[in-house]
Amino acid sequence: MIRIEFAPADLIGLRFAHSPMVEVVASCLALRSRSERRLHPSWRARVGPLFRGPDLGTFRAVVCGPTGYVPDFLTPAPDTARPTLDQELRVVAGTPLDRVAVEVDRAWTGHRAPPEIDRFATDPAGGLAELVRQVRRYFALAIAPDWPRLREVAEGELVRRGLLAAERGPRALLADLHPKLDWDGAALRLAYAKDGDFSLDGHPLALLPTGFAGPDVYTMAESPTGRALWYAPRGHGGLWDRPASVEPPEALAALLGPTRAAVLTLLAVPCSTGEVATALRLAPATASHHLTTLRDAGLVVGERAGRRLRYRRTGLGEQLGGVSRPPAEGT
Repeated sequence: MIRIEFAPADLIGLRFAHSPMVEVVASCLALRSRSERRLHPSWRARVGPLFRGPDLGTFRAVVCGPTGYVPDFLTPAPDTARPTLDQELRVVAGTPLDRVAVEVDRAWTGHRAPPEIDRFATDPAGGLAELVRQVRRYFALAIAPDWPRLREVAEGELVRRGLLAAERGPRALLADLHPKLDWDGAALRLAYAKDGDFSLDGHPLALLPTGFAGPDVYTMAESPTGRALWYAPRGHGGLWDRPASVEPPEALAALLGPTRAAVLTLLAVPCSTGEVATALRLAPATASHHLTTLRDAGLVVGERAGRRLRYRRTGLGEQLGGVSRPPAEGT
């Protein structure tokens, strides 16, 4: 059990954000994992050979060291809810070089390091510049094709948590966040194989939903840039393999009708009319009719992102549809 001291007063500093660099690092952890449950096999099949390529040697050596430690400077705690990759890489590039060298070395403590790692001891500025360049390349190859969907799922989580806090108070920010995470009013308790006690040390806590976390919760408890938890947002399983149909709870189906209840259940992740029609095998006009009815009832709301209109559940819709959570992949 890991305990992170977290009193009610700390709720004031609690914030949610979606970090591109957390997605980058979490995706590498997923690739490194031997568990196929973490992500859809098609993503692993596409990205795996790219990740092992020679042009990502420095990046791969830094994030996949034999100790299992990933340097904290790669994932600075965001100070905005929706940072861009460029914003975060500017922070990474500005990391004090002595800290860069120490953290990179820590990932290889007790092991013979490759030349890419040795460079950080003799030329940390050059090593860091090359690392940043390779992070950009990895993001373009592995993350960018799925970035719109990753952002949408995280956005749905951020909006949902904000609605819950507005309707039920700040304690709702932590309610049902993750099966492995619990708050007893004095500390966040994380069901984990090892034991440990951490303090926020005056830092605010950032909660960072990531589509690559899988069944795990990751802690960043020692970084000078802040404290953070990474976790899978609601609906993350649909990122990789959206089910062809959604089975709503019987009570919800009895209240709304089976098809309309299925639409509301599906909208745990924001969807367009076309995506609803495809997922539930409905005619586009039928999907549009159900979405309009749910919108008129105050259960969903449409939001435009560029040229696309996506629907998400309102606070009332969350209360009705939230009793059914789309299964995470592999569960």
